[in-house]
Formats: sequence, C-alpha cells, structure tokens
Amino acid sequence: MITLSGVHKSFGPNRVLRGVDLTIAKGESMVIIGGSGTGKSVLLKSVLGLVTPDAGSITLDGQDVTKGDRDAFLARFGMLFQGGALFDSLKVWENVAFRLLRGTMARPKAEAREIAIEKLRRVGLKPETADLFPAELSGGMQKRVGLARAIAASPEIIFFDEPTTGLDPIMSGVINDLIREIVVEMGATAMTITHDMSSVRAIADKVAMLHDGLIRWTGPVGEMDATPDPYVQQFIHGRATGPIAAVR
Repeated sequence: MITLSGVHKSFGPNRVLRGVDLTIAKGESMVIIGGSGTGKSVLLKSVLGLVTPDAGSITLDGQDVTKGDRDAFLARFGMLFQGGALFDSLKVWENVAFRLLRGTMARPKAEAREIAIEKLRRVGLKPETADLFPAELSGGMQKRVGLARAIAASPEIIFFDEPTTGLDPIMSGVINDLIREIVVEMGATAMTITHDMSSVRAIADKVAMLHDGLIRWTGPVGEMDATPDPYVQQFIHGRATGPIAAVR
C-alpha cells in the first residue's frame, strides 16, 4: 500500500534520509524503530507529503503522495500524535470530531458528537468524558482521546508517533493493546514510529530498523530477536557498545 524507493532528504548539510527503501502492505502493521534523531519523524512526514524528498519516490496505492487532491489524500489517514496534540480550548468530543466538523467530511453537529462519543467508548472512556476539557484529563485519558480522534473518520491508514511516550508501564500496555485491537478490527494499515520495545512487540506485524538514514533491517516481528543484525541487536537490548554510537 505504501512504497518508499530510494528516498533522500537533507536539511542543509544534515543528511537525514539517505536512500530509504520500504514497503508496507495493505492491512499490515509496520513499526519503525531507531534512536532519537535517526529520521523516523522525517520519514513519517514524507509519507504524509508534509516534507518533500530531495530524491526517490513515495507512493500510496501506486500514486505519488506529492501529487493529486491533497484533501482526498489526507482524508485516508488518521494520526495519533506523540504529545496528544489536543486543542485545549475545545471539549473532548470536539477534539475527537475535529475532522468531522470541517471540510469535505463535515457532518451535522449532533451526528459528529454521536460518533465522537461512540469512539470514546471504543477506547474505554465514558460518555460524560465528552464534555470535559483536555486539562481535566490524566495523561492516559488524553492519549485515549487522541486515539479516538485518530479513528473517528474510519481511516484506511493510521500513523502512531511514539504512542506510549510519557505513560507509565501499565497505561502503556493498555494503549498498546487498544492500538492492536483497533487496527485489526478496522483492517487498517498502520505505521508506528517508536523506541519503546514493549510497543514494538505488542503492535507490530513487521519491524524496520532505521539508522543513519537507512533501513538497516526489516522483517517479521517474530524474527527480530533472532536476527544477527548488529544494529537491531544493540538497539533492542539497549547495549552501550556496538555499531550505534551513543550521542554525548
């Protein structure tokens, strides 16, 4: 469904992506791992068309992501942002229904609210949460609201940007389980970027290791522990020594 071929991207002298090749099949959950500053977020933004590669191509169902109707293209995506990215001045249900209240996907307000409450239920939040403001919620609840917003318009593709950042281990497990259940239930194609190995094992069908602007290894999550690839082994075990130099 998503194909990246020889993708390069630099910002001045900083070469972030140096020839990325990656394929994500329809209905597959791909998790991209790698340390901070390895280009994971730039890769995600490139797929969304928010960053234009200097070279190479990115296609969605065979179509160049930088061309065509942008609104129709973006309508196919849902996104769970790293920091939640909820609008403080909007009630929870208005955050969840944000896309449903605007643009070509606009629904009547009552219908949008009803959908929002149903999506909140799906992520384990009670209907009365709908009329609260984000500041009245815990970090875990805010993350659930973000997940409800990501699925509100029933997207074909969902991106998860560090979905468990800032959460305790128990809530991280809850969010990971919810993501897996929802992706399977919707039959969506998922792309997650994370350095949290518990998320990788809970969410992934396949894993890709990004380091120094290149995909160093990719394969089924079940083969990750057994691969002899030194980059993967150092990363998943958190070893101080290996081919990945610690940033000081």
